[in-house]
Amino acid sequence: MFRRREPIPFAFIAEADKFRSNVAPPPRERASAGEIAGRWLLGLTVVAGLVGSLVLGMPALSVDQSAGHKQQSEAADSR
Repeated sequence: MFRRREPIPFAFIAEADKFRSNVAPPPRERASAGEIAGRWLLGLTVVAGLVGSLVLGMPALSVDQSAGHKQQSEAADSR
């Protein structure tokens, strides 16, 4: 491959990993007690909703064993 003779635009981006700033970002604000309680309440609500949907949905997902025996007995009777 040949090398380009003209300078590459935005060459400073390639050197960005070498740059270290001496300016520290401001410290993060601590969350208040109300914000922490709100986050916990929201998380608890989401988990309770998922658990509730599983509890209410499990009967609909289960296979009814008595219906399977009825179908087999009807098929046996028709022979």
